[in-house]
Amino acid sequence: MTHHMRHSTGWVAGLAVALSLSPAMLGAARAQQAPGEVRMAAQEKGAAAMPGERTAAADETYRDMEKTLGVVPGFFKAFPQAGIAGAWAEFKAVQLNPDTKLSGKEKELIGLAVAAQIPCQYCIYFHTEAARLNGATDEEIREAVAMAAITRHWSTVLNGMQIREADFKKEADAAFAYAAQHAKDGAAPKGAGKSDMSQ
Repeated sequence: MTHHMRHSTGWVAGLAVALSLSPAMLGAARAQQAPGEVRMAAQEKGAAAMPGERTAAADETYRDMEKTLGVVPGFFKAFPQAGIAGAWAEFKAVQLNPDTKLSGKEKELIGLAVAAQIPCQYCIYFHTEAARLNGATDEEIREAVAMAAITRHWSTVLNGMQIREADFKKEADAAFAYAAQHAKDGAAPKGAGKSDMSQ
């Protein structure tokens, strides 16, 4: 990891670790760019980019990626250039934004839980390492994956047994109201941890 990345914030460092590309790969991507004169001529005529040519918007986006991450990850370069600016803007505004209501650790644990269910080995690796870099402990990582498994388990039961959705919501609402009332009273419900939803 470069000196610059060692002094970056946790989420930037996480991306650099998980997605780093070799200088040779980055150079090869740059070498594929069409000559500047061809790009300018196409833009002046309002024509679409020629095959293999990078658009001005894509170039600007790739420069911002490299400034932010230290590299331009291969999966971003594989994304259609017509949509890369929007895709990167969304990525930065939600996942990389340190000012969202969810912390970086919470977002990465959610990402891990979803990735485990897809399943996506790329995403599992990335979100696990990013969660750790954002302060997640091994136990928190285990709990995130366990919650994904629990959700999938009961989804299988509910759907497979064709439980009526209206009945499920009614029972769930009753349980929530029961818990809320006891929380308001400042006392834990008797038999906490047990469910009345089977009645």
